[in-house]
Amino acid sequence: MKNRSLFFLLLGVLFTWWGCSSKPQEAEITPQPLSYFSHVGSFNFDKNTRIAYDLDNEALADAVSWFTDFVQHGSGLSLTPVEISSLESSSNTLMINLVEEEEKSEAYHLHIRSNVISISAASVAGVFYAFQTLRQMMPSAIEASGKMQKISIPAAEIKDAPAYRWRGMHLDVSRHFFPVAFIKEYIDLIAFHKMNVFHWHLTDDNGWRIEIKKYPKLHEVAAWRVDREDMRWDEVTMPEPGEKATYGGYYTQEEIKEVVAYAAQRQVMVVPEIEMPGHTCEVLAAYPELGCTGGPYYVQPGIYWPNQDIFCAGNEQVFTFLEEVLEEVMALFPAPYIHIGGDEATKTAWESCPKCQKRIEDEKLANVEELQSYFIKRMERFLLSHGKKLIGWDEILEGGLAPEATVMSWRGTEGGIAAAKSGHDAIMTPVSHCYFDYYQADPEFEPLAIGGYTTLKKVYSFNPTPSVLNEEEAKHILGAQGNLWTEWVKTPEHAEYLVVPRMTALAEKLWTREEQCHWPDFQQRMRQLFTRFDLMGINYSEGSFKVEIETQYDAVNQAFNVSLETIGLSDAIYYTLNDTTPPDENALLYEKPFMVDKNTVIKAIAYKEGEPRERYSTTEVVLHKGIGKTATLKSPPADKYACEGTLTLLNGLFGSPRHSDGQWLGFWDKDMEMVVDLEQEESINRVSLHALAMPDIWIFLPQEVEVAYSTDGENFEVMGRRTHSINQQDCEQEIVPFIVEDKPVKARYIKVSAKNAGALPSWHGSAGNPSWIFVDEIVIEGE
Repeated sequence: MKNRSLFFLLLGVLFTWWGCSSKPQEAEITPQPLSYFSHVGSFNFDKNTRIAYDLDNEALADAVSWFTDFVQHGSGLSLTPVEISSLESSSNTLMINLVEEEEKSEAYHLHIRSNVISISAASVAGVFYAFQTLRQMMPSAIEASGKMQKISIPAAEIKDAPAYRWRGMHLDVSRHFFPVAFIKEYIDLIAFHKMNVFHWHLTDDNGWRIEIKKYPKLHEVAAWRVDREDMRWDEVTMPEPGEKATYGGYYTQEEIKEVVAYAAQRQVMVVPEIEMPGHTCEVLAAYPELGCTGGPYYVQPGIYWPNQDIFCAGNEQVFTFLEEVLEEVMALFPAPYIHIGGDEATKTAWESCPKCQKRIEDEKLANVEELQSYFIKRMERFLLSHGKKLIGWDEILEGGLAPEATVMSWRGTEGGIAAAKSGHDAIMTPVSHCYFDYYQADPEFEPLAIGGYTTLKKVYSFNPTPSVLNEEEAKHILGAQGNLWTEWVKTPEHAEYLVVPRMTALAEKLWTREEQCHWPDFQQRMRQLFTRFDLMGINYSEGSFKVEIETQYDAVNQAFNVSLETIGLSDAIYYTLNDTTPPDENALLYEKPFMVDKNTVIKAIAYKEGEPRERYSTTEVVLHKGIGKTATLKSPPADKYACEGTLTLLNGLFGSPRHSDGQWLGFWDKDMEMVVDLEQEESINRVSLHALAMPDIWIFLPQEVEVAYSTDGENFEVMGRRTHSINQQDCEQEIVPFIVEDKPVKARYIKVSAKNAGALPSWHGSAGNPSWIFVDEIVIEGE
């Protein structure tokens, strides 16, 4: 460290009096920093501004080069580099010091005064993140090439550090190949958001994307598939005999080195994923001897299910192949991690493969699940011997986890929880919040996506650390990442649209402490960011303009408080109450929350620039005797569909046709039974609940719903039972009411039971598997 005493002398300059303005200005920064203190005045970059640092530090010089290039591109100003140890005056200077005393390696302190800026950080990464903060404090026009002769930023003191170590974004380049130019743009987006990991999904059934010199057929054969781009992904036809494979591509090793260096300058670690043992039919198309059956194999031109092609775990040649491939991969990627996939490996071929069965016998394994564990553990030993750590999707937990493996939890948070509780590191990327190939707004108004529905607000609600973990276990949650699978994503523009600004929301949840994260504040900061994104040329989404109708029951007034908002920044919201016609600009203008004290159908629509931006929203609220009352469930719902537990069924709201809307409780392979305590005896003559039928995803109507009542909570009498007459074989989706109505009875306790439909019927594609029941509001009515 050069002349550290000089640093502390210059730091004293920062606390002198300055003038220029009587009122401090505050910049909007995303992710929100740990602390921000506004001061009076501003610092002006001009043609005489210098940047002082240790010129002999190559890594630091590389980061500084990024910043000076950025400033010059946006303003035409050239910042003069000077050696900090020989600096005689700090005036009109940006000073950078690496300070060993910083508590966290990515932390930084940024002090901005009228004549000097000081950055102190423990690492080059911290300096780079300070640059990103300065970038957002500059006028948005800096993002476009121009000739701003002066750049003014408000005076402030900022102390900042990330909440999580792993702040990543994933990109699948197998399903559709993306050019190096876009890979760099993607890395630029990661860096802009102070994220630090690029998970590069390089291999899968639809194409191998990395040159391996020892196995040239991987880029000659496995990188190419027959062209079916004029068809829907899920409706493609398979290759015809002799048909030439022309669609695809791959990255040369020189291109990969270029990308890795580009990312390193931006403090982004590139983690490659090489899939095994499943999702490998593209490899087997090139080297069929590595499979269990010998083929025929081909690179999949579209949907890859039932995904039965898999490496032969009993063939030693497979492990030789993988080790030699990974040796070349490790030489290209300096990151300490290699991702080996491990997900969705259908092991049917292993069940009948003589070599695999012999491996099971020789290794004294119990089944094919343990054979997969053997496979993963063996690859981990190889990686560890080369100084690399293994990451795999949460399926690697099955059959026993490799000793030092890191789990990437995607099917929910359960895999990450299990890993952390067993002392393993975990990265959270649950499909519920972190899969950015899902729709983010009404599909009718959106580009084609794989399905699902993950709004910007939902991403922002994500907390990577599950509350069930204790303090020590929570230390194993490295962070999280957003995933972009590209089955339905063919262009860079579409990819940008799907990830921005959802990655912005995720970036804040990974950088900023949970207690500092507030959705309304984040939503307002997006206005400024959208302006910046426009100038950056990013094809971002404005988010969903579907009106969210929020209700809160007021027990004192026996009414609902209603508020309306959109995730997208709309100009106006119009609404109607109990009106049969759709709302438009002639309806009531929403100005502030309002109250309804009777059963009401609320409809609302958002307008921007004089036009409706999505279909109108509808919510029906119903006042009944059970709202907000205490209740108990005999068996809990599935964690994924637990919502707010019993309150979900007693909040006065009905579920929509979307099973994951937060108003349905889902029960897997079990009945639903709930007892409601009305707190006093009431006269009851009608009890109802709705159930959802979506047979394609295993959700079936209850066989029967029974309602019983009691005055003491112990002795119940049956009020009535109801069944249904729906032919579910011909049903795509239906909400069915089960209504029990009888003469008035006195009751304090109401018990509602819904009997599970049992195993899926013989006509179902997954016959024999357990089924779901989904139920919503239990409406209790009487005199």
